[in-house]
Amino acid sequence: MLSLSMPHMQPKNLYLITDINGYTPHIGRLVSMMNYVRWTTLAEVDDLTVEHLDYLHDADSNSIGALLMHIAAVEASYQASTFGFDSFKGRDSQELKIALDLGERARHKIKGHGVDHYLRILEAVRSKTLEELARRNDSWLDEQTLFWDRRRANNYFKWFHVFEDELNHRGQIRWLRRRALDN
Repeated sequence: MLSLSMPHMQPKNLYLITDINGYTPHIGRLVSMMNYVRWTTLAEVDDLTVEHLDYLHDADSNSIGALLMHIAAVEASYQASTFGFDSFKGRDSQELKIALDLGERARHKIKGHGVDHYLRILEAVRSKTLEELARRNDSWLDEQTLFWDRRRANNYFKWFHVFEDELNHRGQIRWLRRRALDN
């Protein structure tokens, strides 16, 4: 069974959006929000079997496992775009690349893993994010580049979007979980 206590999350502080030692004030608050979102995502998958994680509701749906990999892949891609390094290296890189787009390829390639596999990848990606965020200050959050539709966006928005995307997929995971458990 998966432990919901990841090194950077302190359950007693999950409901506090506040300063965190090692981060500037606004980055600490951003990390607080990311921690809560991750905590609630992990709570949804803690007791799932490989069969539950691989469950496909229909021919067009994604599995819970693929959604977990997608969450990690989105975060890794934002590491690349905001921190300036290629996050898709290492033993899980191919699976992350496939998960970024989800769909048919992910349905066929991302399966057969227990929850610990996904937790390990999510934690590895998050650890790198936290390490990089600790190296930055609040003014970095305000730095702007062209983003979707060639509109300006700052790093604050980009990292907000990372956990906004996770929240969206957590909703899908909850929906799929109920159906997988009933199946």
